[in-house]
Amino acid sequence: MLNILWVIMMAAGILFASFQGNMAAVTEAFIDSSTEAINLCIFMLGVIGVWNGMMEIAVKSGLMKRIAHVMYPFIHWLFPDIPPGHKANEYIAANMAANMLGLGWAATPAGLKAMQELKVLDKKTANKAPGRKKMIGGVPDSDAGGHASDMMCAFLVLNISSLQLIPINMIAYRSQYGSVEPASIVLPSIVSTAISTLAGIIFIKVIEVLRNRRRRRL
Repeated sequence: MLNILWVIMMAAGILFASFQGNMAAVTEAFIDSSTEAINLCIFMLGVIGVWNGMMEIAVKSGLMKRIAHVMYPFIHWLFPDIPPGHKANEYIAANMAANMLGLGWAATPAGLKAMQELKVLDKKTANKAPGRKKMIGGVPDSDAGGHASDMMCAFLVLNISSLQLIPINMIAYRSQYGSVEPASIVLPSIVSTAISTLAGIIFIKVIEVLRNRRRRRL
């Protein structure tokens, strides 16, 4: 859908420019934008390489396991169905740590692995439940298809709200485009993402309470 919107906007701009006789400006904008995009990619490549490398070192050195152990009480409070020592805890911790540093690229692989582990865990839990059909996220397995479990939905909400202590992405972008104080957005970023994360957590816990009440009635 997003690709379609981009095509429509580009086509509309080109048509409007052709009717206005500004095709030369459109051509110049295409060339300038392409050059700027390449320069930005080269600039960000270094930032991505450094921080992704640091995250990989943290994973292989066992640091992420320690972080997951420290964060487990909070993770368990958000995801009470995940047992201690499960791989999902480590991946969720890595995802949260990367998001706090504003490293969306490093957070994505950990987030995908966390989703996979949560899906596997949900299947195992459903299979062990006595007297229940094989369920995935409240939907029979045969009908589940692409449906996500409650834990997966909660993790997605938390991942999207994403508290950021150091928005490295935006700092790098602002530095690239000549900002006098590229790090001046740190405090506003902390405040805004803290509010969004708090809202996400409240939403998760409210849904959890409503779900538990529904299960008791059943």
